[in-house]
Amino acid sequence: MERKDYERLRWRCIRRALLELDITLTRFLDDGFSSLDEVQQQAFVALADLEDYDLWDLITGKAEIDDPVMSEVVAMLRKSRVRLAE
Repeated sequence: MERKDYERLRWRCIRRALLELDITLTRFLDDGFSSLDEVQQQAFVALADLEDYDLWDLITGKAEIDDPVMSEVVAMLRKSRVRLAE
């Protein structure tokens, strides 16, 4: 991912209506995004495009997603969120 695309994605992660989502996405982007393969990175970008409450329901486990790659990324976000709470 080019730097300008990364910065746009970071901006989208920061400017969320839910502070918890802002923190979760931004910290994951800073700490774990570079370790994702290209397909997982694309899944993260697609997840970042979801409406806040839909994405928050996925991260908190109130909803599930059928796509296996997105599901992997959601699982990583869930683990990341747990570490933030500790």
